[in-house]
Amino acid sequence: MRVATPPVTTNTNTIHWTEYGIPIRNLWHMLLYAWNELPIGSSGDLENIEDAPTLDALLASILVKLMNQRLRIGMGRNYVDEKHLLRGVRGRVNFSDSLKQHTFDRGQAYCEFQQYSTNAPKNQIVRSTLMRLIQTGQFGPVRADELRHGLRRLVRDLDGIDLIELKLDFIRRQQLGRNDKDYRLMLAICELILQRQMPSDSSGHHNLPVLDRDALVLHSIYERFVANFYRIHLPGWTITPQKHFHWHENDSNKYLPTMKPDLVLEEKSTGRIVILDTKFTAKSIIENQWGGERFDSHHLYQLYAYLKTQEHLSEQHRQASGILLYPAINQLEISEEIELQDQTLRVESIDLTASWQEIEHALLRLILQDNHG
Repeated sequence: MRVATPPVTTNTNTIHWTEYGIPIRNLWHMLLYAWNELPIGSSGDLENIEDAPTLDALLASILVKLMNQRLRIGMGRNYVDEKHLLRGVRGRVNFSDSLKQHTFDRGQAYCEFQQYSTNAPKNQIVRSTLMRLIQTGQFGPVRADELRHGLRRLVRDLDGIDLIELKLDFIRRQQLGRNDKDYRLMLAICELILQRQMPSDSSGHHNLPVLDRDALVLHSIYERFVANFYRIHLPGWTITPQKHFHWHENDSNKYLPTMKPDLVLEEKSTGRIVILDTKFTAKSIIENQWGGERFDSHHLYQLYAYLKTQEHLSEQHRQASGILLYPAINQLEISEEIELQDQTLRVESIDLTASWQEIEHALLRLILQDNHG
């Protein structure tokens, strides 16, 4: 084991994310993998990205840049439902409203029609998120005025786009076209901003402190980042996130808990199987009641259950390996093998404060090392 070197930071007010010690540049790479937005290219690569003092500052800068690009080339449009009081007839006449308001007496009618408009949901989401950042964004003392000025100017430039109440399910329902790659990234950013400030109803974590909410969001990012990293960099493997495992051949007992490891990797040429569970926790080693250190037994037995219950399926399943993957952030890095009955479990960590190239190499070694001895 060795101690990970903490990143250097001069901004003592970047509480929410530097508490976890992840450099902003590395966090941005993780987000791009999690959102499946690689290669970075011109849409995602920001100059001096490491200068962003907080995650809000990073996300605000990207959102402003992407939307300003859209303003220059033309805003995305969609057919949207409109209802207006008109002297002529357009589309479908709303007789109910027209009769209630006696508009026919004045030679007018309420008409409902579709219009190809920039006042589309995707633009409403972005403008409303920009407004939320103006009101609640935490940018640190150095860039706060600059960022808020840019946000206010962009909100004014988007005049004519309705402000709406932001909801996670509404953002996730948006259907985007082939030419909306930049909008996919913008909506992913909007979703992350909303997640951090107001977790979804299903999460049950409305009253958590900001740091705890960030930890929940970071765990999801970390899990998706690892899955998409291997999907991109291991073309000779089948990568299956959240694969449903059965306890045995006839597990009809409704009271058995669901088994879904974070990631199952299967090498196409050999059939070798790796079951990987990501654990974004503050500590990979916890203290026992006598002050000694140990691995979290719940994590180990969970991984053991994944391996053991699949042994009957094939010889490859009997030979499968299991990995618990923790982040190492300002703490001991770990690479240990543990014999648990007849199974060998590996407990590994990735130093998220290292250079991105080192992180990539470490993740690849994690899976490929068994292939070469």
